[in-house]
Amino acid sequence: PVTAPVDFCVLCGGIVGLATEHSLLCRRPGTSVVVVEKEADVARHQTGHNSGVIHSGLYYPPGSLKARLCRQGLRWTREFCDTHGIPHRTTGKLIVATEPEELPRLEALYERGLANRISLRRVPAGELAEREPRVRGLAAVWSPSTGIVDYTRVCRTLATEIAGLGGVVRTSARVTGFDERADAVTVRLAADEPVLARRVVVCAGLQADRLARMAGLGEDFRIVPFRGEYYRLPAARAGLVSTLIYPVPDPSLPFLGVHLTLTVDGGITVGPNAVLGLAREGYPRLSVDLADVADYLAFPGFWRLAARHLSTGLAEQFDSLVKAGYLRRVQRYCPELTADDLLPEPAGIRAQAGTADGAMVDEFLFRGTARMLHVCNAPSPAATAAMPIAAVIADRVSRD
Repeated sequence: PVTAPVDFCVLCGGIVGLATEHSLLCRRPGTSVVVVEKEADVARHQTGHNSGVIHSGLYYPPGSLKARLCRQGLRWTREFCDTHGIPHRTTGKLIVATEPEELPRLEALYERGLANRISLRRVPAGELAEREPRVRGLAAVWSPSTGIVDYTRVCRTLATEIAGLGGVVRTSARVTGFDERADAVTVRLAADEPVLARRVVVCAGLQADRLARMAGLGEDFRIVPFRGEYYRLPAARAGLVSTLIYPVPDPSLPFLGVHLTLTVDGGITVGPNAVLGLAREGYPRLSVDLADVADYLAFPGFWRLAARHLSTGLAEQFDSLVKAGYLRRVQRYCPELTADDLLPEPAGIRAQAGTADGAMVDEFLFRGTARMLHVCNAPSPAATAAMPIAAVIADRVSRD
């Protein structure tokens, strides 16, 4: 165990935390950095439970930090995987409009992508039918640079490289509090010696608000868990589509809709939806953690958020409980799929920060003290953009 003072302590062991440690080690040789992760391995939560997509950056407002970091992250992810022999594929993606009212939103998405300097092409209905005979749509936008990867494998490779650079990754170490003084922070752990660090960076995802409150921060936002439920198509359906198939997203929500995603193991997943979670880290169906539920119910902003999105939330809940409802979402663009095609697949849980006025935070949210920086919201495409995000974080904590 690391008991001597270190330059930086990073919490926790998801892809953003590991990328931050890597970035700090690379820019300042000889720097001492330790990652503290409460689980027995890295990438056990959001990073290891997503759809594995390497995003191109077309969805995000032109000029935004997310758009810029996503473009940079796409390049870094591919180069890192090539360097370390991690399987990945550039599959491309079709965003498909299935109803006339979606066509203006599809065109707006196309224009936004061009403004973000993303290579895109309009695909009319005839060409769509020729390219993807099992997909129905009025029009589509083709994003050729979108890809897929296993982010858990990326994280484990990062952890190995961190060790080679002199960094430390401590697992099975749960944080219980912080004691900050003028020159350092003591990170208290439940069953281990504390870590003394000159700077602390917290990238805690689903637990971001709780760790912020331990530091005297974070009363103005709360993490609301949204459960993303997936299915996997049977092996006989492996050739159903040749690329990723996405619906046109609802611009009022930070979710991209139920899509068909190729996987690096040769399969196809369906999902995710976005259902209010009853447990931050409960992945099996019907998981409930009363403390997690009480936490967001006690936050006034949750009720404003719920009122704002009541009809959408009820529809999501219905489709979660009734498989036929979920299936109808997919049949809009792939009508031949049946309920028998939807096989069980592990769910994911998204850490969505909500503010006191009931808004969902759609950008990065930082809170800090003199010696601590808390990354309180790292929205999609955080996995794709992990290393550029880490560079921004490292710049902020290294200025002194």
